[in-house]
Amino acid sequence: MMKIFTNIVCAISAIGAINWGLVEFLKFNLVAEIAKHLHMIPHLEAVIYGIVALSGIAVLLTMIIK
Repeated sequence: MMKIFTNIVCAISAIGAINWGLVEFLKFNLVAEIAKHLHMIPHLEAVIYGIVALSGIAVLLTMIIK
């Protein structure tokens, strides 16, 4: 069960890192584009960034615990 959790948070963190790479190098924010197309969900962009941040914290904690 812990391995599944670790894999999920690692994947989410990697997606977040790729998004920031896109923002820096291509000036394209994938999260903002997704949120713009799903405008019916309020504050979706903030929720996605929050999930990425929590995933990053979880990855760090799993690295420290090992």
